Amino acid sequence: MRGKSLMALMLALMLLAPVQGGDVAAQQNQPEDPKQPNANSTTMYLYHDGFADAWSHFANNDTDSTEEGELREEKDNGIIDINLRFRMKPDLDKRLLMTENGEFRGNFKIDVGGDWTNDNNGPCNNDCENLNITIFRGGAEVYTNQFTGIQQGEQTVPFAFAVTEDHMEWDGRDDNPIIEVTMKLKGDYQESNVIFANGQEAWFAIKLGEESRFEMPIDDESWNEEFQAGDDGMMDTEDTPGFTLVAASAAIGMAMFINQRRYEESDE
Repeated sequence: MRGKSLMALMLALMLLAPVQGGDVAAQQNQPEDPKQPNANSTTMYLYHDGFADAWSHFANNDTDSTEEGELREEKDNGIIDINLRFRMKPDLDKRLLMTENGEFRGNFKIDVGGDWTNDNNGPCNNDCENLNITIFRGGAEVYTNQFTGIQQGEQTVPFAFAVTEDHMEWDGRDDNPIIEVTMKLKGDYQESNVIFANGQEAWFAIKLGEESRFEMPIDDESWNEEFQAGDDGMMDTEDTPGFTLVAASAAIGMAMFINQRRYEESDE
């Protein structure tokens, strides 16, 4: 009996330790990360460092993105192979619920030149590719489309698609959004001498920040604590400071009960 009583008291002391409660309080007092979605920010923006790193998030500016405000690649003669994956960074840290019968909407601004159609009217010889945009929820493909109406020069590419039952919920990091942009363009510009030249160079540019955005129809229910806690409505113990107090009180009560039984038995 003495051993059980001591164990219960030790458990109570451990649960009453203020370390965890302090951590939770600190988390609760942290300001909202502007790169994460919230009730007033449900639009993602595209960014690139100008070298190899592409990313996206919900803040409409990012000082790490290229100062030119666009990603551009040019080639006089040959193929430009665009394969960009704008993964949300930092990872999504919330559960999101999309509005039933809602609609995702995208609006990307690009500038293109050269040839990208395999129609035998240019340098492409089954080695080019139209603009393709694909949206992923983690590893699951949510939407993909090939855009066949792209014209030479600068233009805005709008797209939209409906929320489906399979993609109503986005569960934090496991469902981190990824936006993929691909295209293959070809140039055939050649100079025969300093005076004569023929063909056309190829180029591809995509505007960044507010000029290339993806709007998500996030339901207001997403911001409720009950929804963030999970389907069962039960929050994790590390997110609920009151839980340790309740557990500690139960342990103290157990210890007192065991001690009382021991005293009663000794009196008999």
